[in-house]
Amino acid sequence: MTKPENTQRQNFHRFFNCWLDELNSNLQQLVLAANHHEDDGDGDGEYLRMLINNSIGRYEKYYKVKSEAAKEDVISMFSPKWLTSLEDAFLWIAGWRPTTAIHLLYSKSGIQFEASPADLSIFKAGDLGHLNSNQISRVDKLHQKTIRAERNICDRMATLQESAADTSMVDLSNVISEMMRKENDDGGDDNDRRVELALEPKKDEWEKVLNMADSLRMETLKSVIEILTPIQAVYFLIAAAELHLRLHDWGLKKDAEYIN
Repeated sequence: MTKPENTQRQNFHRFFNCWLDELNSNLQQLVLAANHHEDDGDGDGEYLRMLINNSIGRYEKYYKVKSEAAKEDVISMFSPKWLTSLEDAFLWIAGWRPTTAIHLLYSKSGIQFEASPADLSIFKAGDLGHLNSNQISRVDKLHQKTIRAERNICDRMATLQESAADTSMVDLSNVISEMMRKENDDGGDDNDRRVELALEPKKDEWEKVLNMADSLRMETLKSVIEILTPIQAVYFLIAAAELHLRLHDWGLKKDAEYIN
């Protein structure tokens, strides 16, 4: 019989694959909009804002479904089978580190600013290479604020990780080890219940920390978007989607190499 947590894990895995397909479709729309954007006006501003809102909505949908899945099986969120080994290596509390969004903005801004004249037909005026002083100041303040929030969550996660060796866990591990040494399996079901009771408060805390991290990820993404003009936000969302999708693709290839 399939355990409920396994079913939930499979459901989220399917959702994640579908969500990646949606992300790829959204990327194509964003690229098309950027390519057809007119530099000398805001005639397409409403359309760009609609695309931006749709993009943000997809990320919000992802975190909503993830939060619901975590209620049933939070442990799987910290060891996600739907991600590749490469993606897993970059994880921070079951997702991307919030300040990564700001580093992405800095990187894309630098690339577009340093674009040679031959490339200027691709990166038009008003792109991320043209951040003004006010925008740069706001990004810097956001960066510092996000770093402080990350540290608070890291501290809470550290306390949770250290609880692996708290009194209840050490005592329970010793009791069950003694029973195993004596080859006494009579308390198997009872021991399983004791393990679940010991892990239950930790699962609750994992869920709280995960929700804090995901909320910060979403808050940071929205804050970056608010600082940018519509066309700059489109370029940023393109870069974010490209990085997300390509990391997944590269990870799939790496994992396939390990298997073969």
